[in-house]
Amino acid sequence: MATAKLFAATGDFKNDIQLPAMFDQEVNKVCMYLHIKAILNNNRQGTAQTKNKSAVSGGGQKPWKQKGTGRARSGQNTSAVWVRGAKAHGPKSHDYFEKVNKKVKKIAFRSALAAKAAEGKVQVFEALAFDAPKTKDLLAVLSKAGLEQRNALFLVSEADKNLYQSSNNIPWCRCARVADVNTYDIVRANNVVISQAALAELEGGR
Repeated sequence: MATAKLFAATGDFKNDIQLPAMFDQEVNKVCMYLHIKAILNNNRQGTAQTKNKSAVSGGGQKPWKQKGTGRARSGQNTSAVWVRGAKAHGPKSHDYFEKVNKKVKKIAFRSALAAKAAEGKVQVFEALAFDAPKTKDLLAVLSKAGLEQRNALFLVSEADKNLYQSSNNIPWCRCARVADVNTYDIVRANNVVISQAALAELEGGR
């Protein structure tokens, strides 16, 4: 069974606990690759576009007659070979959307959690709640738990405003609800910090 360190709300280490079965499954790298690739492509705007001959202002009249001038023949000044002309074979705006089956998403998400657990990068806190938004207090807890400067992802069961505001000023720390995270969020985090309430929600729904 996969295990993780359990910390008190103050950051003091308590003991090692067993993680749910979803952290102990076989890591499927193919599903993880497909899901992460789809996530990154679906985040692309796809708005890059250049002007073709019909979109460039100008044209409509032949610059000079076909023969007798000594210059190369030309049909219109919107050609791609002209200065301020069109762009030949430039990018066109299009959608990069990729569909991933629900079963593949589920396998990828659980594989990412299992991979982090196998590396010993999953930590569990009894609670991750603060009475008031204080970045200094959160840094003190993380320092006591040995999680400073380690690109931590906090998973909470509900959107805790105080915890979110406390972590908002820390560049290497991010707070998110269990329902809002995906495979890419888990993979790019160096440490996954989960509250016990969020752990129960993970076990029951994801």
